[in-house]
Amino acid sequence: MTAAPIAMVDLRSGYHSQKTEIDAAVQRVLESGWYILGQECENFERKFAAWCGVRHAVGVGNGTDALVIALKALDIGSGDAVFTVSHTAVATVAAIELAGAMPVLTDIDSVTFTLDPLKLEEAVIACKTAKPRAVIAVHLYGQPCDMAAIRGVCDRHGLFLLEDCAQAHGAWLDGRRVGTFADIATYSFYPTKNLGAFGDGGAVTCNDSEVAARAAALRQYGWKTRYLSDLKGMNTRLDEIQAAMLTVRLTRLDIEVARRREIAARYNAALVKVLETPLVRPAVDHAYHLYVVRHPRRDALATALKMAGIGVGIHYPVPVHLQKAYAGRVALGPSGLGETEGASREVLSLPMHAFLSNGDVERVIAEVARLA
Repeated sequence: MTAAPIAMVDLRSGYHSQKTEIDAAVQRVLESGWYILGQECENFERKFAAWCGVRHAVGVGNGTDALVIALKALDIGSGDAVFTVSHTAVATVAAIELAGAMPVLTDIDSVTFTLDPLKLEEAVIACKTAKPRAVIAVHLYGQPCDMAAIRGVCDRHGLFLLEDCAQAHGAWLDGRRVGTFADIATYSFYPTKNLGAFGDGGAVTCNDSEVAARAAALRQYGWKTRYLSDLKGMNTRLDEIQAAMLTVRLTRLDIEVARRREIAARYNAALVKVLETPLVRPAVDHAYHLYVVRHPRRDALATALKMAGIGVGIHYPVPVHLQKAYAGRVALGPSGLGETEGASREVLSLPMHAFLSNGDVERVIAEVARLA
């Protein structure tokens, strides 16, 4: 009998693991008669901020909007340059443009796939297209960036620092959760994330009360008083049903991230001699939103694994600067993006979620070892 396929993600099991509590939360909201920016959102914001270790969280409609709101809350827009990576979900770069700023894309560290601080500083110094204002450090795959070095660059050049934590719920660096190292941080609650909603959702977090108040106003037409727009805002609100369900899911987040680390440890031990497994920086607890390996024959391996019933993905196959929509619309660091382009040809994501059984993990290991 053919074994059932092993999927990269399993959203249904996340629901079933807390079905009673989630159903009750939805019913509570429906019975309340209040569906936008009410007690459920306030409760989630309070609990999520406490979990993150910051003073403020502002719920918004999705992770892309969270980045836009964060940039606007820092008054970053037209004429400003924002530095980030091309090896990321396109949302990071799209948000910079949506805020009215110019994306400047720099290269990555070939080992961790995160922003290279040396290449970042080169790009800041060389930037002539717009005024350098901010850096977005993307904690890609759940691996924290080198925040001390990146903060150093920002401090030397007077730049704001933002953390894109869309893939890093539960990651730690130097004894602190990611999202606590920058001026402001953003999260996505897209269903596949470590903390996933049952639809779209996002949040902006920070310690500055004034910045948080601006973010809260910007998410709803710039209102500080209802119907009176003090700022040029937008409409991006975390609805009450999503907030209520996220509050439930938050209670299991640390448990599920711990399980992701257990699975990653099994993969690492068994596959380190077969292909290039993730290297974790010192003093880092990786969140393993994705378990990404590297292989010179990535495409052939991916095809073979799919045929063997192992779900795989590529994050990401085409860097943002090489995509049609961004041709001629972004600036690049002076050293080029060679590491980024090399990684895009070789990275491969193996199944990773908290509901993989040990048997599933051993089967993935066996098939990768056989086919790599």
